[in-house]
Amino acid sequence: MLGLQSPFPQDLPVFFLSLGALVLLLLLFEVLIRTFSVSGFVLRKVLHLSLGFLLFFFPVLFTTNFYPVLLALIFVVVNGASYYFGLFRVLHDKTRKEKGESDLPGYGPVLLPVVFIVLALLLWEDHAWILQTSVLVVGIADSLAALVGGSLGKVHIENITKARKTIEGSLAMFVASFVLIVACFFVFQGSFSGELVSASWLELLALALLLALIATAVEALVSYGFDNLFIPLAVAYVLYVINVDGTGLLIRFLAGGLFALLLAVFSIKVKFLNNSGATATFLLGTTIFGIGGLYWTVPLLTFYLLSSVLSKLGGKRKAKFDLVFEKGSQRDAGQVYANGGIAWVVMIVYSLTNDPAYFFAYLGTLAAVQSDTWATEIGTMWPNPKARLITTMEPVPVGTSGGVSFPGTFGAFAGALLICASAVLIQVGWVIDFGIVNSFLLIGLSGLLASLVDSFFGATVQAQYYDPVREKVTERTHSYRSDGTVVKNKLIKGYQYVNNDMVNTLCALSGCALAFYFSQNL
Repeated sequence: MLGLQSPFPQDLPVFFLSLGALVLLLLLFEVLIRTFSVSGFVLRKVLHLSLGFLLFFFPVLFTTNFYPVLLALIFVVVNGASYYFGLFRVLHDKTRKEKGESDLPGYGPVLLPVVFIVLALLLWEDHAWILQTSVLVVGIADSLAALVGGSLGKVHIENITKARKTIEGSLAMFVASFVLIVACFFVFQGSFSGELVSASWLELLALALLLALIATAVEALVSYGFDNLFIPLAVAYVLYVINVDGTGLLIRFLAGGLFALLLAVFSIKVKFLNNSGATATFLLGTTIFGIGGLYWTVPLLTFYLLSSVLSKLGGKRKAKFDLVFEKGSQRDAGQVYANGGIAWVVMIVYSLTNDPAYFFAYLGTLAAVQSDTWATEIGTMWPNPKARLITTMEPVPVGTSGGVSFPGTFGAFAGALLICASAVLIQVGWVIDFGIVNSFLLIGLSGLLASLVDSFFGATVQAQYYDPVREKVTERTHSYRSDGTVVKNKLIKGYQYVNNDMVNTLCALSGCALAFYFSQNL
């Protein structure tokens, strides 16, 4: 049952005991840091691990979710106050830089009780075992990954995230997650439903391997403590969908995860993606390929393969724009999120609602990012193109943010039509029922209009800088002299935090909204 349940009077003593134990542990660790100079980094991870154990047993200790949610809410307030006012160094130590920790501010102590509240409200009554498995993984495996990475980590993973990530830490995360998930499968087998009831142990072990890989990828990719939020959400989402499904989803999910992993490795080899981009693609692909199936996979692959190949063509002609655009043709996680993040969210919403209108929204967001990519690539490859700023129609150099050209606009519309064609090709029933001509117009125009929205934001709010080294306008915040000296470029237009990835996300969101609206009102 969704929501907060009524308090159970017999749970009140356990509530006060749990609250007292957590307060005493917090105060003890604080004394150890301030008085005996014990490593705050180690104590933070021990506290995190201990909390994971305690949260795991909450569904056993409490009858309803009322007091566990209240307890978590108290610590959201305490941890939030500690973060902003520096109350507890065991939670947020801003006075030291310790081995294994990044210099980034961590919201983990706040987000862990937040995600517990969310999962407790959603899963407590009918799927408590999923809640328990999820919090156990983030509580124990994530803590061990940080401890191993901080003390034994020697091999740094390049181009993954701003925080320092190591092979040793990620390996510890993977092994610990796998062991914990297998143990939970063994303990909670009697609570399974859907396909998990009839699943063999070989299939369950394969699922545990894939879930451990997903948890490891999230831990490696996410900074600022947000892994405390996304690791349990990712594990819980997959287990919930498979646990309530009975239509062959388990095998499809395993196959989709394997395909996504191979695609990510292939993308690194051919330099379509860097490490962070490949990791994000694995996560996105596993969800869409494995849970969405063929209907959702083909349009995504159409965008990914055609846009990636197109970005590699015309290298000599496009070389002069390499220092204008913020990033090169080898995409990172930010670009994967910007281009595929909205589609990812739409597919997840569909998997929980089964509303076919979301499929048109999905095609719309893919058409939007394909249109934007094709407009840029074809516009810069075209011989002697002429571009104009979308807001004033004054001539601008090709490659300028907000510039549009006839070849680029034609490419944008063609790219959007190909997204729709991929859905028609595999005979998606929703598209056929809506009408093939209507679908092409719907998706084509949604993609084209969204690409123009992208150009508008590019011309008005996207950050543009002046490069004093090359005396050009660029999207890059820094430039390099011939001797390797870094030069900070001057912001001359737009807002500093509105970069190309944010504009691409707005483009994708526009295509999604347009396609969803038109599909409901035509």
